[in-house]
Amino acid sequence: MRFFALASLALALVSTLATASHAASHREAPLTALDHKADITDFYAFVSYDDPSKVTLIMDVDPLLEPANGPNYFPFDPDIRYAIHIDNDFDAKRDIAFEFRFQSEIRLPASSQPLALLGDGNGRSSPINSPAPVPPGTPIIPPAITALDGAGSEGLGLRQTYTVTAIRGGEVDATRTLLSEGRTLYAVPTNVGPRTMPNYPALADKGIYDLGSGVKVWAGTADDPFYADLGAIFDTLNFNPLAFGTFIPGVLDASQDLLPDNSTADSVAGFNVNAIAIEVPIAMLTQDGKPHTVNDPLATIGIWATTARPKVKVYSNTPGDPALTSQNLIQIQRMGNPLINELIIGLGSKDKFGQSRPQDDDQFSSFILDPMLARYYNIYHDVNLPLPDAPRTDLELLIQYKPLIAAAGTPPGPVADLLRLNTGVPATAAVDRNRLGLLTLLDGNTSNDDRAGFPNGRRVSDDVVDVVARAVLGVFDSRFNSFPNTNFGDGVNSNDVPYRETFPYLGYAHSGRDSRHIDPGETGCSGTCP
Repeated sequence: MRFFALASLALALVSTLATASHAASHREAPLTALDHKADITDFYAFVSYDDPSKVTLIMDVDPLLEPANGPNYFPFDPDIRYAIHIDNDFDAKRDIAFEFRFQSEIRLPASSQPLALLGDGNGRSSPINSPAPVPPGTPIIPPAITALDGAGSEGLGLRQTYTVTAIRGGEVDATRTLLSEGRTLYAVPTNVGPRTMPNYPALADKGIYDLGSGVKVWAGTADDPFYADLGAIFDTLNFNPLAFGTFIPGVLDASQDLLPDNSTADSVAGFNVNAIAIEVPIAMLTQDGKPHTVNDPLATIGIWATTARPKVKVYSNTPGDPALTSQNLIQIQRMGNPLINELIIGLGSKDKFGQSRPQDDDQFSSFILDPMLARYYNIYHDVNLPLPDAPRTDLELLIQYKPLIAAAGTPPGPVADLLRLNTGVPATAAVDRNRLGLLTLLDGNTSNDDRAGFPNGRRVSDDVVDVVARAVLGVFDSRFNSFPNTNFGDGVNSNDVPYRETFPYLGYAHSGRDSRHIDPGETGCSGTCP
């Protein structure tokens, strides 16, 4: 009775504190810096490269995973509800959602094996001089991990499964459909190394599941697709002038801007991330259940991702007994556009922003329509950097349904941080893809136009650091769409490993045995690190 009384008290206290403090947000928010498992590092939405009738949605969580950091590595948190939400009627409220829940399985509970993932060849047994009481020839190490289930999966001591649920309707009239009904979906583990996982790409590809009706899913550990010189950005925009051809810190010359090569270190190189990917038909997401052309208002949808935890978790005094969790969940973080909470929302509002709903974002509009980041750049470049006056109406396309993303005549809807995607814009072929995405429409050179990139959705290869920097410096306003505003960047133009051209599009997870990171002072690498 005393236990349950304390649990009830804890429930009341945590519920009150969560409501009062607005819980958490991205890692850049004070509280979620302590909750990496609920941290949405990046969110992507784009028309699938190989099938223009579908959209791929990717939610990355748990940042900067060191590939060698065993022995339990990086499971998804079974307490967290991971969700992707779609608004298709321009009111910034959920019309469709996909929820993902994970379950952990300890497969060898009676085993003395101390490692979560291990394997070698066809398996290894104790040698002729095996110390007592284990006789020679006793199986010790299972075969190398080559499968997620059945033969070849014996070394997966810690394995995770997950479910996928589709939700239609709002908070009151929602209907739920278990898309994974009758299927066991396995999350792909991290790449431990060549002995344990001798063909990791083949193993990772076995985690792609076709759920029928045109829906595919994949979940697991992958290369972190984001790339940036984080050290320079967060050291109060302290870019190395030697990394820039103009010798103006943070301003790329014409050749640097065109080439995929990096001029400085990619701080994310060599790190992994946990990813959830789902590919669905466009007709499943639009308001009327049909695909639409680029100039049709119904072609554009708004998308965002969230994580949520139980409001209360109470641990037992008995070691090994499961903890008790409440059924009521509280939102921990959300993400629509990249870098909004990280570089735009004020520090004192970050936690509140993370737990708020997009439909209520008018309270944060002053941050977006007068971004402090632009003023930081202005300080370091003074009169050489003309900027628009506030309020910044040129930035409204990031927070409302407006051209250049949405078709003319689309209802703008309320101010809301949603990643808006015009599903009528087909994917750009790899040879023509440009890291600057939608900004290519502004340079007067129609030969390089790439309308299928950020902020029209976001592909894994889009250079959102450079695009956001230029957007806050006014390039969406024709009066300020000129040098140097059009050439700001961090000097990191590409990822350290190749992306895939088919679902789930992410690069394979780095090997814990053989990975490396790019250090400050190195120029990084493009395509593949040595």
